[in-house]
Amino acid sequence: MGRSRFDPDAPWCGHCKSLAPEYIKAAKKLADLESPIKLAKVDATEETELAEEHGVKGYPTLKFFRKGTPVDYSGGRTGDEIVNWLLKKTGPAAKELSNVDEAKAFIDASNVAIIGFFKDQSSDTAKNFIAVAGTVDDHPFAITSSEEVFSDYKVDTDRIVLFKKFDDNRSDLEGEQSEKDIKKFVTSEALPLVVEFNHETAQKIFGGEIKSHLLLFLSQESGHFDSYLSGAQEVAKGFRDQVLFVSINADEEDHQRILEFFGMKKEEIPAMRLIRLEEDMAKYKPDTTDLSADKIKSFVQSFIDGKLKQHLLSQDLPEDWDKEPVKVLVSTNFDEIVFDKEKDVLVEFYAPWCGHCKQLAPIYDQIIEYNGERTLEGLSKFLETGGQYGKAAPDEAEEEDEDDDLPRKDEL
Repeated sequence: MGRSRFDPDAPWCGHCKSLAPEYIKAAKKLADLESPIKLAKVDATEETELAEEHGVKGYPTLKFFRKGTPVDYSGGRTGDEIVNWLLKKTGPAAKELSNVDEAKAFIDASNVAIIGFFKDQSSDTAKNFIAVAGTVDDHPFAITSSEEVFSDYKVDTDRIVLFKKFDDNRSDLEGEQSEKDIKKFVTSEALPLVVEFNHETAQKIFGGEIKSHLLLFLSQESGHFDSYLSGAQEVAKGFRDQVLFVSINADEEDHQRILEFFGMKKEEIPAMRLIRLEEDMAKYKPDTTDLSADKIKSFVQSFIDGKLKQHLLSQDLPEDWDKEPVKVLVSTNFDEIVFDKEKDVLVEFYAPWCGHCKQLAPIYDQIIEYNGERTLEGLSKFLETGGQYGKAAPDEAEEEDEDDDLPRKDEL
């Protein structure tokens, strides 16, 4: 029975235009595989009732109808990823390979293909392999116990082999492995040693198992990829399971936001940065602009060893930062002023473009000297009454800094 893939789109949608050629590739590949799955599309701007009936709220929305029942699509956006996802939803998690011809056809059909070589498919590792195959939708999985296939691919013991059409073409994982180990192996080895950042790879980069990334900001126009990429690839081999290496073409207009995020200007290219995408995100900047293999390795190794200090974006400290009643704080003087145990400091964190911040500015500049009790209740009343409660008399305000008898914050 045929199954349909339903793609509601809008002609003006940029993401829809990006998906269109990949959708065509997927349809052609399914036809070549003689699959009963059919791909279709709907102009949701014309078929508004149909889109509303199926809960379409954004474009493109992909839904898979299996025997009339819709399933939300959760795979990637390339032709291969679309096909792999569909085959996973309609067939076994891992295809059985019984001879060399089947194995070669399976490997040749995709950029990345994973085969589990298991003489005993009831072993714990084989079961873990099948479980991972059922959860990873981006790549095709197969399994074999054929001695002919084992021999042709020079496999003498149970192992998992990831075949790829880039870098070193093959990666092996031997021995007993948990589901977690197998999944990490697949997600790591299925990416190039240095991943080029673009619309298609963004989800794999940020949604992968490895949360520490080395970002190489390069210019294609200036020949930086030819100059630095091969050296970075060699270094990446030694940190494969720890740090993901990513190249970013700074010539692309869409990538300027990334430069801004790191407080960088295009004139600084070529450059590198490290970022850790854990709960507490942290960014790191090297003390050199040299992108030689040795410098890249040293920078990453120092990160792994915990020797790097976080890089915090900061303005230069203005010469007149202390001139007005409201002082200007940047990273270089923040700790000294704010964490002074002899003072209580109210700090406003603001953004220059924020409308509410602009409204607060003239009021904040008129902050009144507080001479009330150093308690949460007292400070709250001071703020709630617009500075009337606990307001210091003019003479008291002038003498405040010299009065050592008042209780300080650290004495409460």
